[in-house]
Parts: sequence; C-alpha cells; structure tokens
Amino acid sequence: MKRVILLLCCIVALGACRNKQNLNLTERDVARVIHQFTAVMVHDVTNPPLAARFYSYACLSGYEVLSQNKTGLKPMAGVLNQYPLIKAPRLITGYNTDVSAVLAMYKTAETLQPSGYLLKDAEKRFIDSCKNLGLGDDAARQSDEYAGYISKAILAYAKSDKYNRISNYKRYTPANTDGSWDPTPPSYMAPVEPYFNTIRPLTLDSAGQFFGTLPIPFSTNKKSVFYKLLLDNYHKGASDLSAEEKNIANFWDCNPFAVQTTGHLMVGLKKISPGAHWLGITSVACNKQKTGFAKALQVHTLVSIGLMDGFISCWDNKFKTNRIRPETAVRKYIDAGWKPFLQTPPFPEYLSGHSVVSATSAVILTHFLGDNFHYTDNVEASYGIPPRSYSSFKQAAKEAAVSRFYGGIHFADAIEKGLVQGDSVGNWVVRRY
Repeated sequence: MKRVILLLCCIVALGACRNKQNLNLTERDVARVIHQFTAVMVHDVTNPPLAARFYSYACLSGYEVLSQNKTGLKPMAGVLNQYPLIKAPRLITGYNTDVSAVLAMYKTAETLQPSGYLLKDAEKRFIDSCKNLGLGDDAARQSDEYAGYISKAILAYAKSDKYNRISNYKRYTPANTDGSWDPTPPSYMAPVEPYFNTIRPLTLDSAGQFFGTLPIPFSTNKKSVFYKLLLDNYHKGASDLSAEEKNIANFWDCNPFAVQTTGHLMVGLKKISPGAHWLGITSVACNKQKTGFAKALQVHTLVSIGLMDGFISCWDNKFKTNRIRPETAVRKYIDAGWKPFLQTPPFPEYLSGHSVVSATSAVILTHFLGDNFHYTDNVEASYGIPPRSYSSFKQAAKEAAVSRFYGGIHFADAIEKGLVQGDSVGNWVVRRY
C-alpha cells in the first residue's frame, strides 16, 4: 500500500514539475508570438506563399509539443502528408509543456525565416518573463531542451517538402502572348514563387486537387464575355470608387510588395501578407473567446496549414492559366491612362489569392469558433488602418474577396472561383484533421 501511495505521489510531483508553479500560458501568448513572427516577415518583405509556409511549420512545432502532452489534441502523424511519428524524449523531464511549445515555435521560426535571428531577443524575454512568474532554472532548461528536440524534427519535415529545390529551377520567363501575364508598374517585379505548386502540400492530395474551372477565355472582341469583365474593371478605376469601396480595398490590401515612388526613388511600404492578416484575425477571435493556450495554438496551427495549402492550390492555378491582369489589359485595349486603386501584385491574375486563402481561413475558423462570430478586426491598426467589424468569418472572407475587384487587381470570375476553391481547401483541411 505504501508503495502505491509513493508511486501516486511521484506521478503528481512529475505533473506539477511539468507545469511548475501552475505556470499556464494563455491565448494572448500565442497571439504575441504570431505577431512577432509577422513583424520579422514584414522586415524581410516575405512573399505571401512563403509566409504561410513559415507560419505553418512554426505553429506545428508548438502543436507537436502540446499533442504529446495534452489529451484531446490529435497527433499530426496520419493527418499531414509524410508527417513523421515524433516520439516524446524519455530523458527530458521536468519541463513546462506550454513554455516548451512556445520555445519550439521560436526555434523553428528563427531557423526558417531569413531574419529569424531577430527573434532571439523575444525568446530570451519570454524565458525571463516565465522565470519571473516562478519557472525554475531547471524547468526552464528542460523546457528549452524539449523545444529544441521537437523543432529539429519539424525542421527536418519542412526540409523534405522540397521548397529548397525551387532555386535550382529555370528562371520563369513571361509568355509574351495575348492575354498572358506581364510584369506591372511601378516596380515591374518578376513573378513571385512560380514553382510553389511543386512543394509538398500539408493535406492536399496534390496541388491541383481543387483546380476547378478554367478562367473565362481572353478576347478583345467587344461582344465577348471577357471584354465585359474588362469593362467592369475599367468602370471601377481609382477615380470611380465610393469612399466605402476605397476603405474596403485599403483594409484588405495586404501587399508586401507595394511601393511608393517619389521621383526616381522607390520605397517599400512594408505591409503584412494576407496570411498574416488572417492569423491576426485568428488571434483576435481566440482572445475574444478566451480559448486558453492549447486551443488557441490548435486553431492557429490549423489556419496556418490551410493558408499553406490554399496558396499551393491557388498558385497552381495562377501559373497554369497565366492570365493577364486588369491593369495591363485595360491600358492596352481601352485606356492607356487608366489606373487601379491598388498596386497590382507581381504574379498572374487567376485565381485571386486573397479570395482563396480568406475562404479557407473562414471555413477553419468557423469550424473551431462557430458561425455568426462577431468580432472587430484591428489587426492592422499599427499600420494606420482603422478597424472594421464583422458578424462572421465568412462575411469577412467575402469582403476580402470583393476588395480585389474594388482595388482593380482582379477580374470578377477570379474572385468568385477563388472563393469556391478556398472553401474546398478549408473543408478538406477540417475533414483531414
């Protein structure tokens, strides 16, 4: 009997050690780390698909720690493509699970992001704050060791997606045919991530699983369906928008490549990516619902997975259809002086990436947090963008999609079909999980 009591005491002591001094983190700690990742990506001008990749592997690192230590969180082995079975280290004990999860996220982001070294100070401040709240030195050391073990496994998984092979591919050259994409002003950048569809999706069977319908065929015939689409964009130029339409376009711009030209000087405006905006919305929603640390990290992880697969799916469409942007087409065939309200991002038009990833994110957020979720989106308040309120994630996704039409950077069918593809990707991610 004494042995049984002693064994129970040891189990209780081990549990207390893993969450030393009852140091449990909250949903706000997840939001803070995501915000720090975003700041580094803005610094690096990280392109939208690549940003989604960074977020997903960083979040997966934290999620893996939680799934090994908390009941109710499904392991990702068997859910994600080629995801390894990562065994919990037997010799590392006395760690705090939540602290280890955050540290694993930091370590993965520090390695993956070009300027990830900028996160070192944030990681140190995090550890110091935990110690101030009662985390002992030994628990901190064990938590850090466990985080490093998990991060190493996730980084190996990330490397196996073959993104590192893209730099070896032939440089993408515009087709220079009627109706095909060409670089747009003011910077005339080369297309972003033309081979993103070659990397391993996280849940999709293939990049083209939800390819959907082809775009309306290009035509300069004034009676054609395409020309009518073109006229719709033409009549919504920068000078034709209402104040509210301009507000919507500005709110969802999220173009990391936007520049401001003054004479011969071109300055980057440093904006967040679409994925960063939707993960910011995820943080806002989790904070409002007070989900707790574990659920917040779970939701952020699934949204980031959806973002990565959404971009893979969308980019597969973009570079296979290779459709001309409204800015190029209107100037060439209708009015050489026409300007869209927003700067055109540097990649082909069909499908609308914002439409795809917004619909994907909305499906996943609705699954976890419910429909008719009222919230105020203040994600870009620090960038001078006033907050907007929504009655559901799906309402926000639809507004994000139509913002691309108001901005003059997408045709209507790319927006409509983008929402369809994004909805399919989101539901697929939820079913796989």
